Amino acid sequence: MISPARPGDGGAWTVDDLQDLPEDGQDYEIFDGSLLVSPHADVFHGAVANRLRRLLDRQAPPGLLVGQDIGVSAKRSSYFVPDLFVAREDALDRGGPALAPADVLLVVEVVSPGNAGRDLVLKRHEYGVAGIPHYWLVEPRKQTLTVLEHVGTGYREAEVLSAADVFRTDHPFPLVLSLADIF
Repeated sequence: MISPARPGDGGAWTVDDLQDLPEDGQDYEIFDGSLLVSPHADVFHGAVANRLRRLLDRQAPPGLLVGQDIGVSAKRSSYFVPDLFVAREDALDRGGPALAPADVLLVVEVVSPGNAGRDLVLKRHEYGVAGIPHYWLVEPRKQTLTVLEHVGTGYREAEVLSAADVFRTDHPFPLVLSLADIF
């Protein structure tokens, strides 16, 4: 088993190294060859993510999958696991260690107070460079949903909605979300 302190060959971390890490209650991601470690999400975070997943699942058309616990990787030296994603279902049939960004239509991060910088800055940048069309940031304590749309190699803020709002969109598929049902 590899130590979380360094990969097996002593070099930069890659997606291939993740399979050898322990099941120890930590979440592992990689950014430019550096291992990022964080504790599993708390109950409140998980409840928000699961409520949103249920709402998206009910409205997703055939051929698209709303999922969790699968990583996205544009290059072997970076790997992120969004709280939720919407991807082409046939992409999952290909297998492999991670989804390719070209198959992912939406990533959603539920922002944790102790780890907000990763979602608000690092992942926003990396998902944008990878070309993922839509990025949503759910902030449970503020009870907001920030909708970001891909422009160039980054994102622009399209909307910020509160728990009192109903969100209607055609992206990544036609859907209507009452945000009060998430929070």
